[in-house]
Amino acid sequence: MQKNRENEAKLQNTKTVDTLRKQDILKKNALKNNRQGLNYEPKGDVSLDYREKVVILIPSLNPDERLTKLIDELLNNDFKDIIVVNDGSPEEYNKYFKNIENKIIVLKHMVNLGKGRALKTGFNEFLIRFQDKCGIITVDSDGQHKIEDITKVAKTLVKNKESLILGSRNFNLANVPFKSKYGNKITRSIFKFLTGLNVSDTQTGLRGIPTQYITTLMNVPGERFEFEMNMLMESRENNIDIIEEMIETVYIQENKSSHFNPFKDSLKIYTIFLKYIFSSIISFIVDIIIYKIIFNCIINYIANYAIIIATIIARIISSLVNYSVNKNTVFKSSNNKSIIKYYILCFIQMIISAVSVTTIYNLLNKRYEVIIKLIVDSIIFLINFKVQKEWVFRKEKKK
Repeated sequence: MQKNRENEAKLQNTKTVDTLRKQDILKKNALKNNRQGLNYEPKGDVSLDYREKVVILIPSLNPDERLTKLIDELLNNDFKDIIVVNDGSPEEYNKYFKNIENKIIVLKHMVNLGKGRALKTGFNEFLIRFQDKCGIITVDSDGQHKIEDITKVAKTLVKNKESLILGSRNFNLANVPFKSKYGNKITRSIFKFLTGLNVSDTQTGLRGIPTQYITTLMNVPGERFEFEMNMLMESRENNIDIIEEMIETVYIQENKSSHFNPFKDSLKIYTIFLKYIFSSIISFIVDIIIYKIIFNCIINYIANYAIIIATIIARIISSLVNYSVNKNTVFKSSNNKSIIKYYILCFIQMIISAVSVTTIYNLLNKRYEVIIKLIVDSIIFLINFKVQKEWVFRKEKKK
């Protein structure tokens, strides 16, 4: 009987060991398959942590050994799902992609299409393979994003699955190259004024993007660096919360590996702003011309009301021009209700302009009416940017 009990105990112990071995094999197979890009989940009670709930996306152009080091570091820290997009790098860089293609998913553009397009290519792969994940963590391939900061952004995304997470750098540090400090500070200031978004790092490549937002981003304009700015504006338009996580500010060799051109790419980033300004300038010129014509025609007949009447007629005509250009070209809005808000704004501006110009004109002994109007309307012109962006053409919050 004693021997029977010992045999039963040994049998039970053997079954337990076999079970543990099978679970271990399942985990290892899952890790292997995930690294090969297969969206495979093992059966059984295997808990998922934040690293298994996100996908790392790395757009890469002309990489070096830092890309290989980054991939190894990510894998060693149990980030299992990684997508790298080779954005048309020349053949001499193929060795860096071959070093990692047996460990992760590597996609390729045959020609350089830009960072924005590389990100969208990665987004598309994500939607095909990983829709059950919380989202994507975008990382630059030049080693400027530390594993600790990538981890920080990943954890924040998992906890805030409906927010855009930005890994923001401190540009007041002494080690920040001049072109990076200049480009980011100027862009940040303009961006804040025109959109109302107070983002400390508008050009960061370390971002946590929730799954539900990926499809929307696939349709956002921008093929190169301007896409990252457009992403922020789209977040604003769709009332998506933005959370900033402060990260280490790392610049290697004065940031020489960066493909971002502060002047060239800033112009692309500001495209929507430049269109907005151009539209306003056109209507502004129309307003001044119509005002001057009407004023000269009626000043000798109804001098006391010439400014008010000329202002009203000029503002009605110029506002029609401005609304049409903004609606169809700048914001590409399909919401016809915006015209109501627009003309409420126009009425308020018209009263402010007429009263201000008349008051100052009388104080200056009825001289310099055009110069006065130019100054008054220039101030209104600047305020008008923000009001139209924030109120008139702003998209309705999604329910």
